[in-house]
Amino acid sequence: MPYRRVTRFVTAPDGTRIAYHTHSGGLPEEQVEREMASRPSVLLSNGIGTSENFWRHIVANLEQDHRVVHWNYRGHGHSDEAHDGDYSVSAQVDDLERITEAMMAAGNGRPPHHIAFSMGVRILVELCRRRPELVPAMTLIAGAPGAAGAWREGRLARLGLGAVKQAIDAFTPLLPLASPIVRAFLASPLAYPAGRLTGTLRARAPRADLDEFFSSLRRMSPEAYWKTLQGLMEGHAWDVLPKVEAPTQIIAAADDLIVPLSDMLHMREVLPSARWLLVEDAGHAGLVEAGSEIADAVRTFLVDKGIEPPSMAP
Repeated sequence: MPYRRVTRFVTAPDGTRIAYHTHSGGLPEEQVEREMASRPSVLLSNGIGTSENFWRHIVANLEQDHRVVHWNYRGHGHSDEAHDGDYSVSAQVDDLERITEAMMAAGNGRPPHHIAFSMGVRILVELCRRRPELVPAMTLIAGAPGAAGAWREGRLARLGLGAVKQAIDAFTPLLPLASPIVRAFLASPLAYPAGRLTGTLRARAPRADLDEFFSSLRRMSPEAYWKTLQGLMEGHAWDVLPKVEAPTQIIAAADDLIVPLSDMLHMREVLPSARWLLVEDAGHAGLVEAGSEIADAVRTFLVDKGIEPPSMAP
């Protein structure tokens, strides 16, 4: 699936180059930065392992009158694997901070509206903790500020999270052996039916989009994926949400088996002023299963909150 975009890089202190892509909306490459500098900016933060086609509905909806940028985590897409081996949440937040500042410097000086999916929600909320002035508004899609159930109190909840973390750590030495098997499975015709059978993928999930995702995941460094996953299991950012003052939109999928609906509902309780959308008959891949519905909701939110002119209403 072709994408029209211009790729740039920021560089972390250890030399790791982090890629970000400005969607061109059909403009010639040499005109993209100049023509888009004054447009309202939108910055998209992925889920772990997510391929860029997950954003295709939102990009198609916004790229003609916005400056739409998505970026790649360490070891994802066009970004380098971490030169110092650091895939912690803190390192990812550092990268998002640099990307945001680079967008502001090349644009109109104002920070972008942030749209985060899955893992991206954790990274974005941590940026709110560190630099709230860089997050004037945000849309949080199918993601929470920590691992599933991290907000729950009580010994049983802590034991459950501890067991998951221990299982991930225990599997790490087996990664070199398991990687070829996983890659072979992702390349096989069994991957999509297995996702449907387990309920992870809904009937609305387009086969072509998921095939592209499997292909991208197959090319990714197993070490980068696994260390990123380990980093996400450390701590959480639930304590940040009650302090958030930026206009916020929360979009949940009714049949999400990766991020429990209970986590999304708790976010709604903690942020009672946030705009809420529950997408029916969609799972964790809701960005492609119900992409047009989510894209329209994002644009409407931008208009209603005065983040863009009313003339841009859908």
